[in-house]
Amino acid sequence: MENKISRRDLLKSAAGASALAITGIPALSDNAKAEVAGIPAPATPALSPTPNGILPLTCTSEVIVPAPGKSFMKFSYDFPEPGVEFGGLRLSFRLHTFENTYGLDQNSMSVHEVPGGLDLTCTQLVWAGGQQTAPGKLTAHIRKNGDQVEWSATAEMEQAIKSIVAIVRGVPRGQMSAGGLAFFDPKDDEVLLGYPFGAGALFLERGLASILNSPVVVIQSGSSKYFSLSARCNEVRANRFYFQPGEKTYRAEMVYEQAGWVKSSKIESCLWCAGPATSKEGAFRPHFAHVEKAFQIPDWETRTDVAPWFRDAALALNLHGAHWTGYIFNDYPKMLKTLQWVATQIPAKNVTVLLIAWDGRFYWNYPLYKTDPRMGGDEAFKRLITEGQKMGFHFMPMFGINCANNHHPEFAQFSDAAMSQIDGDHFDLNWVDWDNDRHLEGWSPYMNVGVDSWRNWLFNRISYIIDTFGLDAYFLDIVGGWENNTKADSHEGTRRLVADLKQKYPNVMVFGEMHYDALLSFIPAFHVQNESAYQASYTKYGRAFEHTSHPAPGRGSRGVHEFGFGRFDPKIVPAETLIIPTITCVDDTFDKHRDVMADLIRQAKQRAKIA
Repeated sequence: MENKISRRDLLKSAAGASALAITGIPALSDNAKAEVAGIPAPATPALSPTPNGILPLTCTSEVIVPAPGKSFMKFSYDFPEPGVEFGGLRLSFRLHTFENTYGLDQNSMSVHEVPGGLDLTCTQLVWAGGQQTAPGKLTAHIRKNGDQVEWSATAEMEQAIKSIVAIVRGVPRGQMSAGGLAFFDPKDDEVLLGYPFGAGALFLERGLASILNSPVVVIQSGSSKYFSLSARCNEVRANRFYFQPGEKTYRAEMVYEQAGWVKSSKIESCLWCAGPATSKEGAFRPHFAHVEKAFQIPDWETRTDVAPWFRDAALALNLHGAHWTGYIFNDYPKMLKTLQWVATQIPAKNVTVLLIAWDGRFYWNYPLYKTDPRMGGDEAFKRLITEGQKMGFHFMPMFGINCANNHHPEFAQFSDAAMSQIDGDHFDLNWVDWDNDRHLEGWSPYMNVGVDSWRNWLFNRISYIIDTFGLDAYFLDIVGGWENNTKADSHEGTRRLVADLKQKYPNVMVFGEMHYDALLSFIPAFHVQNESAYQASYTKYGRAFEHTSHPAPGRGSRGVHEFGFGRFDPKIVPAETLIIPTITCVDDTFDKHRDVMADLIRQAKQRAKIA
């Protein structure tokens, strides 16, 4: 984010335009005077096309400069973005290699009308803001499909291309929904969204990029006035959406990133789509119809990878074990004691049990996946599972799919799977202050399940726990944390891990912490479901229960989760969300708040119509 103590405030502190002129500095223009007064300069008006149909746009065309609200890093000059107008939109393109940014050379562009649209060709590129040229070619096909504009582009250069960007002008401002999440008002702020897991920008400027679970953004500018922008991908690839406000419209960047493990001098974009709709369904559904087909996602009602017991689930229990520091919330005997009481309140067959930090110190012990001696060891854990299953409970322990403590000697067996992002910089799971020294940690590389050594380790450890203790399911922590990288496709690795375990254990169900759209093709249930603006984007295919960090009765402890405490809600989640009611059990939940647990269970039974 930009610090607003900058040129504007510096100018405010000066004696004024006349004093600046006396010192030999030129007098301020009208736009600069407006800036001194705290009013951003108006957006640059749209330009007329050249005789060959090319609009001489730049990166500051049709946007407010400087940004009137929160903003992201950007060029400080007019980078050329020559483009074309079609279907009420103005489209431009940009290329990124691993060493620079390239635009289209306006003098080397040609536009041809074809049935239903335009074909754009550029035979030379520019860099240094248009001061230098470079060999390269870009071709774009732009078509009308009903009210939608659809386009794609291919490009080639003499060096590896990292990403291709479509720049769209004429996008209306309004309330915004990211991938089906709740609509929000960006006001005058710039917005950066990334699919999936932030698309490499999750921690850009420390967490200001937001996650897209599917690469579609819908804007509502009025009653029955919607506008969608969609990246129609057939594979999981990084896509970023960046919105820069003008007076009435956005300049939007749609960034499509090449697979990081494929270094190529050619790039072919996904199909981009944009256009108006008169309803939320009309704005969202075409995108998700494509996703459903591209990734072969089955409907919830007919999918075959859902265990029958989970279809009958009326309640989920999140039983917390050991905190990262070693503090134990519930050992195995206490977990069993809690379940024995719960079974007196609700039929155990209707209860799903997630075992969080069952393996001792949360995250620190990843990825050993052994029972913890301090919590009772193998014998007590076996008794917890066996006695619990006799009562009717169904258990799933948590496994981290992309976290490994490099202090463990075992790390050497899969160290080659440590992840680096597309640019080659190491990507670590270092965004949590586990020890509360007000500094982040540095002992856990982010692991890539697309690499054989790590995927095989996970397969063997999960298999060992299933074989030894006879579990009903397993839970993959941060499974939605796909990252573009230099080694292998973690989505494909996740699919292979789940498929291999399914083949070995056909009756053992898989769950995940967080999803992106393509994961729903082989994981039917997750921890997080937030798509309130367009609920069908998730509930058509899957179900969810509350997150590890869901506050417990009483003070709202979040157990092993780093967020500490939250506000506990004594009412279960509304039935229309289809989220399974969840109780978090920490150190004092069973001992001090059993009455609250009983009331939550009563509500869950009532909702599920259990006598």
